[in-house]
Amino acid sequence: MKTLYKRKSLQPYQEVFFCIFCTIILIVLSSYSTPKKLQVEKVLVESRENPMGINTLTPSFSWKLRSDAHDVLQTGYRIAIGTQPDLSKEHVILWDSDWVQSDQSLYLIYKGKPLQAGRSYYMRVSVRDNYGHTAISSIQRFHIGLLQGADWGDAKWITKDLLPDSLVNPLPLSSSKLRIDKSYDLPVFRKSVHLRKKLKSSIAYIAGLGHYELLLNGKNVDDAVLQPGWTKYDKEAYYVVYDLTKDWKQGKNTLAVLLGNGFYYIPPIKGRFQKHKVAFGLPKLKMKIVNTFTDGTEEIVVTDTGWKTHRSPITFSSMYGGEDYDANILPDNWPSADYDDSTWQSAVLTDGPSLQAQEIDPVRIMQYFVPKRTMGLTDGKRTVYDFGQNASGITTLTMKGNRGDTVRVYPAELLTEEGLPNQKHSGSPYYYQYIFDRDGQVEWRPRFTYYGFRYAEVQLRPSSSKPIKIVTIKAAHIRNAARQIGTFRSSDTLFNQIHELINWAIKSNMVSVFTDCPHREKLGWLEQLHLMGPSVHFNFDVERLFAKSLRDMRNSQTETGLVPEIAPEYVQFDWGGDMFRDSPEWGSSSILLAWYAYQWYGNKAFLTDNYDMMKKYISYLQRKAKDNILYQGLGDWYDLGPERPGVSQLTPAGITGTAIYYYDLTVLTEIAGILGDDAGQVKFDSLRHEVYQAFNKTFYDAKKSSYGTGSQTALSMALYMGLVDEKAQEQVFANLVQDVVSHDTSFTAGDIGHRYLLKVLQAHKRDDLIFAMHQDDTRPGYGYQIRKGATALTESWAALPNVSNNHFMLGHLMEWFHAGLGGLGQVEGSIGYKHVRIAPRLLGDIARCSVGFETPYGQISWKGDKGVYQLEIPVNSTCTMVLPLSKQYSINGKSLATYNYKTIADAVEITLGSGIYTIK
Repeated sequence: MKTLYKRKSLQPYQEVFFCIFCTIILIVLSSYSTPKKLQVEKVLVESRENPMGINTLTPSFSWKLRSDAHDVLQTGYRIAIGTQPDLSKEHVILWDSDWVQSDQSLYLIYKGKPLQAGRSYYMRVSVRDNYGHTAISSIQRFHIGLLQGADWGDAKWITKDLLPDSLVNPLPLSSSKLRIDKSYDLPVFRKSVHLRKKLKSSIAYIAGLGHYELLLNGKNVDDAVLQPGWTKYDKEAYYVVYDLTKDWKQGKNTLAVLLGNGFYYIPPIKGRFQKHKVAFGLPKLKMKIVNTFTDGTEEIVVTDTGWKTHRSPITFSSMYGGEDYDANILPDNWPSADYDDSTWQSAVLTDGPSLQAQEIDPVRIMQYFVPKRTMGLTDGKRTVYDFGQNASGITTLTMKGNRGDTVRVYPAELLTEEGLPNQKHSGSPYYYQYIFDRDGQVEWRPRFTYYGFRYAEVQLRPSSSKPIKIVTIKAAHIRNAARQIGTFRSSDTLFNQIHELINWAIKSNMVSVFTDCPHREKLGWLEQLHLMGPSVHFNFDVERLFAKSLRDMRNSQTETGLVPEIAPEYVQFDWGGDMFRDSPEWGSSSILLAWYAYQWYGNKAFLTDNYDMMKKYISYLQRKAKDNILYQGLGDWYDLGPERPGVSQLTPAGITGTAIYYYDLTVLTEIAGILGDDAGQVKFDSLRHEVYQAFNKTFYDAKKSSYGTGSQTALSMALYMGLVDEKAQEQVFANLVQDVVSHDTSFTAGDIGHRYLLKVLQAHKRDDLIFAMHQDDTRPGYGYQIRKGATALTESWAALPNVSNNHFMLGHLMEWFHAGLGGLGQVEGSIGYKHVRIAPRLLGDIARCSVGFETPYGQISWKGDKGVYQLEIPVNSTCTMVLPLSKQYSINGKSLATYNYKTIADAVEITLGSGIYTIK
């Protein structure tokens, strides 16, 4: 054999280095030649992970992917659904989609054998990418709820007392004189169950109205509060599903339930605040538990007259008045299995609303605050605590006292000049109270109420000469447990503070309803959903909470088609006629929120579920219009005029309502086209043109190129909605800029107009004006509020002490932080952020800025620091990055010429696939 090459002999140490060198080369080459492993990061069923209780037999499936490689796209998927976790067994499979060649990863609808209510199922998704790699998800579980009344079997609604039909009042007028003179006790319930077999699974379905806490053998089954979420109770209520398999023990077990009033019943107690007099009935309970044993048999536990009930130690509970607890009524061990309930009365049967499984995130305690400072009062029995943050919540206390002692807590947003809690404008009196049943130390918190507060006054009321001691006190912030999925940070300290100010107002008003404030009203005023929804969606995972808000609107819509200003609607404020019930700027959330949510999440159900409501509402507005102009409603609420803030001062009646009406029709024309309603599309488009003509005929002054009084709101809304003729747009916008400048580069727009002012300035690339308007903290605005000590956004631009100091309706600048300064958006035609567009502004003025956001496809983020940009794009999506055309860029060390880009005017647009990039 001929030797072609003879290697020179190497020393042993040289052999080692040679092997290491070859290994390194192979690793490097391997890393460049093939992408990193593809992963299925998150699988959602009906937009939830492993959901317990969904309301459909044809669920949708979505997933997110992860890979460290670049330009990764899904090319196919395969979904398997079965009755058992081991999906390798063919006989358990109900649906195998087989491989489908598609990049679709959102809202794939089940198409297998019929599913059943009250059953758990298991699913797995396999995915292929454009590099030929396959990823398989972990097994996911989902449980279908009880979809019809018959699914509840023998379970009955039970209660302790019955409210006479004559006193049931599901929609009282604010001026209603109806009074409920009798005081009704809150109930607790018990039921003992004996387990004699080995348990395989235990699924519980519970509806407790207004709210409940469920305990098994003395322990809470979860850490949620204010369960279930509140609804329009004359239409429906929610139940919650639990897996209790690990909570039972062999032998005797005891189920125990406490109930609170919530919004189901507002108790009329003298000496406590009562915003309205809604009464759907008295607190009640319905429950079903299915215990399945390893031998295949089942035992079903239901609520019936076999349950025992007793007066609750919670002697008063109101969303508006606070909560009282008397420990003398029942011993601490009343929920335990060894407690003797033989003297308790049997539960009373009653009726109740139809039920839906709760699909929104629960409300939880999300954060604790300890006092930043303590102020003792001269009498020695009162202490005021400052927790440093105005937030929705309750107080939690550890205290030492003696039998008969009372501790009372008054929470408040503000203090009086004397340093006492000031509840005058946030709902007064509101307090928590605890009465000791014995000497010793206790831990206590109210269960079925909450308030917006920063301060708390604790009053000690001893029953003897022995002292009471507060060992610890904390403020427990409660809110909807939706994940925070967005971030914003910049080198501008004031902008960071403003973002935090708005964020706290959002968090404090995000429960099972988006409320106006967390104290005096706690009502779901609707205008903030379409005006602040864009800001909220950039920060929180609230797809299901938006869907619930739209469902509340459907349930609150009247027979005439009116969508009232509040949903769920618990009261009709009848001062000012219909002014506080019929404002198009409020009711239009029924159309605009659904449209926005469809674009944000890619879920077509936002359109199909709400289309009938939209059509009914537009028909209502058409009937209300006078020559196609809508004059009713509040207008640009809380604008900056010469008088005390309230109803619009600077913009004439009809402008904001009609502009929104026109925009509704524009959007509804698009929706009708998507849903294939050709006749509807023609009808809405025709009416849209009529409203356009009427609006300009009524409000446009051609000589001045202005609308109405020329207010910022009037001009901005006309421009944003497309109501300005193309030839006049430049001059109308110039007039808008002139108005801003004439007010010393400040804004005057209110609740309705401020967002549109920002959007129009951003669209015309006048972000410099937005910057200037919100940098001055010496005049009413965000910075001014912070300067006055606000820690959450207030109801008025001037942070007035006689209005709410925790309101999120004016927080529109947050959207600009993310979509303007941060540049986050979508290219035209993209749905669900499939193709992201990032076009940050003011890069020359803001040295550093970073924005992150979890889209339906995964994490999109960018960070800019003095001309260097870090960019992350999720798998199966695309991003177009728009940067100033001021230098030659490189991407991950490579020339821009190797990427897909184009120059437009003074910018460069770079289109990239998934991955992590450094652009210099």
